[in-house]
Amino acid sequence: MKKAEAIARLDELVGKDLRPLADKFKVTVWKDGKINKGWAGHTIERYLGLALNSSRAPNFGSWELKVIPLIHRTKSGLRVKETMAITMIDDEEVKAKAFEDSHLFAKLCKIVVVARVFESKKETSSVVYSVGSFDLDDPKIYRVVKADYDLVRRTIREKGFHALSGTMGELVQPRTKGPGHGSTSRAFYARTAFVAKIVDLK
Repeated sequence: MKKAEAIARLDELVGKDLRPLADKFKVTVWKDGKINKGWAGHTIERYLGLALNSSRAPNFGSWELKVIPLIHRTKSGLRVKETMAITMIDDEEVKAKAFEDSHLFAKLCKIVVVARVFESKKETSSVVYSVGSFDLDDPKIYRVVKADYDLVRRTIREKGFHALSGTMGELVQPRTKGPGHGSTSRAFYARTAFVAKIVDLK
């Protein structure tokens, strides 16, 4: 399934509750009192025709699926709940490649983001809010993301991989990823403001 076709199909889910779909496709939401954190993504995969558990990372070849939660805030209304992991940082690859040739750029061009409304920890309902993709055709966004990447690249070259910090980057930040607070792995994350642009939050 090509990216444009997938987006067209996903657009049909906007405004619909994923919970009845999860039941229809026999996706486990709760088991033995524990939540299946990936239930929404699994439901959408089944909706698109991908068999359950066929891949840990939903990858459809020319594009990749990401499902992110939105949450209601008392004062500010609907907002992105958390940052979104894009791809792991390979320090040698980043040092060697300019932004246009980077894994980050390639990933951003592939990702399709489905935003769903997180109502509560019970997950009895979750309506699809929007479907979008990273618009690197926008010159302003492109410049900022490139500057974020270049900062990471320059830091690795001049100070080393471990000098990377989550405080860096306006739209894309380098952050630790992995189990425990002592993790040395790093990944590129889209900040909530960046994700909000993609899912068209007002």
